[in-house]
Amino acid sequence: MRKTNLNTRTLTKIIGILFIVLAIMMLSNMLIEKTIQTISTKKKSLPIYCVETDEKKVAISFDAAWGNDDTDDLLRILDEYNVKTTFFLVKMWVEKYPEDVKKMIAAGHDIGNHSSTHPHMSKLGEDGIKKELMDAHDAVKELTGYEMDLFRPPFGDYNDRLVETAKDCGYYTIQWDVDSLDWKEYGVDHEIKTVLQHKALGNGTIILFHNDAKYTPEALPAILKGLQDQGYKIVPISEIIIRDDYYMDHTGRQMKKGK
Repeated sequence: MRKTNLNTRTLTKIIGILFIVLAIMMLSNMLIEKTIQTISTKKKSLPIYCVETDEKKVAISFDAAWGNDDTDDLLRILDEYNVKTTFFLVKMWVEKYPEDVKKMIAAGHDIGNHSSTHPHMSKLGEDGIKKELMDAHDAVKELTGYEMDLFRPPFGDYNDRLVETAKDCGYYTIQWDVDSLDWKEYGVDHEIKTVLQHKALGNGTIILFHNDAKYTPEALPAILKGLQDQGYKIVPISEIIIRDDYYMDHTGRQMKKGK
């Protein structure tokens, strides 16, 4: 009888342990599933690559970080074609060429923030990002009174922290969906074809140029005329982006809520 009671107690303990192990496994699976669901539903913070619009509009932009030999030519060409655009300026460039910044604003072009020192900003912490943004912001504001709210990350390099921190500083982060590749210096014809025959070119496109690219002053007239011949109105980025009630699709296209 004693042996039977002992076996019963042992069996009961084993069953109890099995129930505990099973409960732990079930709880672990639930936690894993919840974690996976949280990760999968968390959306990546994306900059604006292009904009969903029914209007036949595109925006072109120039990044200015280093040289300045071609700025006057670019401003003259843009004026000849009655085009307003967006220049993204690094603080170092602003300090070196203040009169050209004033010319851009006087001509009616957008001015955007391209950082203070042109670093890889995804490698910076929140405080470092804010300093890069606000040092450049303050330099332009003190020089001209202009309040920038468009930001392009140097090298097109970004992460969630950068996009969210820029937003906290009052900035829309802007990329591009058509790269002229002017910085590769393939030649005038190549630059023209790259833009005008680009597969992504369409309503709401944002095009990337640089103010000191070798062939851009020569290629720009044909590009502007080609875009206009295709029926596009060329506008500054400030006139094409959606300011409120928008969301970003997975490709970086800015969409109006409700569409």
